[in-house]
Order: sequence, then C-alpha cells, then structure tokens
Amino acid sequence: MRSLEAGLGVRLFNRTTRSVALTESGEQLLRRARPAIADLEDAVTEVAAGRDRPTGAIRISCAESGAVVLVRDVLPGFLAQYPDIQVEFVVDGRMVDIVADGFDAGIRLLEAVPRDMIAVRFGPDMRMIAVASPGYVSQRGRPLAPHDLVQHRCIRFRFDSGAIYRWDLERRGKSVDVAGPMTLGNTSLMIEAALSGIGIAWVPEDRVTDLLASGRLLLLLSDWSPYFPGLCLYYPANRHPPAALRLFAQAVRDWAKHREAAETQQAVS
Repeated sequence: MRSLEAGLGVRLFNRTTRSVALTESGEQLLRRARPAIADLEDAVTEVAAGRDRPTGAIRISCAESGAVVLVRDVLPGFLAQYPDIQVEFVVDGRMVDIVADGFDAGIRLLEAVPRDMIAVRFGPDMRMIAVASPGYVSQRGRPLAPHDLVQHRCIRFRFDSGAIYRWDLERRGKSVDVAGPMTLGNTSLMIEAALSGIGIAWVPEDRVTDLLASGRLLLLLSDWSPYFPGLCLYYPANRHPPAALRLFAQAVRDWAKHREAAETQQAVS
C-alpha cells in the first residue's frame, strides 16, 4: 500500500500507533475502485461456485413500499430455488447512487431511475390520490378543483433529503402545489392523520384501497390524479451483473409477466 501511495504521490491513509483511517484521497479512490472490486469478487465467486449451484449476495437499496411486493411474492420461490444466494434489502427513503454506495441494484419508480440503468418493471401503473375522512369533508367541504385546496388543511410529505413532496394534481396540462399545517415523513402516518380528520392527504392509491372501499376515507379530485409507471428493479447497464443478480432479475421479470397475464385473463373473463 505504501508503494501505491508513492506511485500516486498522495497519502491514502492517516496512520497513528492506534488506528488507520482513509484520507480524503483514499476515500475518493475507494469510491471509484469499488465497482471494479465488486466485479472481481463476483467473477471469483462465479468460478468457485460453478454453474450448478449459484451462490452470492445481492444488496438492494429501496424504499419500504418497494420491497414489500418482492419479499411477499418473488423471494419465497427464488430463495427456495437458489438456497445459496443471499438477498439484502437496505430500506432508505433517499434516492441513493447505487454504484457509489456499493449496492448491486435498487428499487424505485421508473421515472426516478437514472438513464444509464437497466430497469425491470414489476409493478402496475400507479397514481397518487387526495383522500380525507368523511368527518373532515362534512366539516370543511369537498374541493372541486385543485385551486380549492388553498382553503383546506393539507397533510404534506417531507423526504429524508429535506425536500417537500409536491402535489402534482394534473388535468389538461395544469398542476398545483399545496400548503398545510402538518408535515410528515411517513406515508402510513399520513394515512392515519387523514383517518383522524386532520386534513387531506396525497398518498399512493394502492395504500388506501381497502379504506376507500369501506368508506373510512373518501377520494377527492379524482380527475386530477394521473397514472404513472410503477416500480422497477434497476441495476447498472455498463457493468456485467453477477450471476446472483441476473437470476434474481429474471425471477422478477417472470413474476411480473405472470401477474400481467393473469390480470389480462381476469379482465377478459
């Protein structure tokens, strides 16, 4: 390592009698070299394990809502078929750089995936909707258009980055942002706040389907709630994916294809 430092002309480690720590230059070199190191480790793992008994570890960055479907519907069969493969989900509300942060893949909405990634869609189209409790609507009235929201109490969402999530209510190319007395960083808490009559929440429709069906929440401004492409698994296009990741991505593709076929058949019937 000292020879490498001498060749580069920079110090990569701060050394004391008790500890060794990377310098800023060392951290920079590690970030740039990490993908190559991971590729080398994957290649060694593939050769050592052989093709008949796939092995390896997959580290995936995701939001909690993005992992639920795969944990429930894909992983049981996948891990039964490949018992020597380990899958780790790291739940984080931030949009991370999966390469720089040492992840093999990520799970996000398709619109949030960088262009230099391979995306495997597995979720149906989604939409965000405005909901409120019957008690709130009875007391404050029902907004008929986005501009009516200035007269209402809106429950907002704050990302881990600190940014406030915009309410993109759209129709005929128009959109509007909102303000409100309450801000939360968790969708489940936003739903609870809406159920409690605190105000109107802007949440994923699939999170409140049962509450809408039971009448505990009411759908507002439905015409301004656009659909957008749903969740996907994504990984770098410019790197050779390890065998474990390739197998997992194929399992996600197969499950998504089967789900889509079943939904189509059900619609025809």
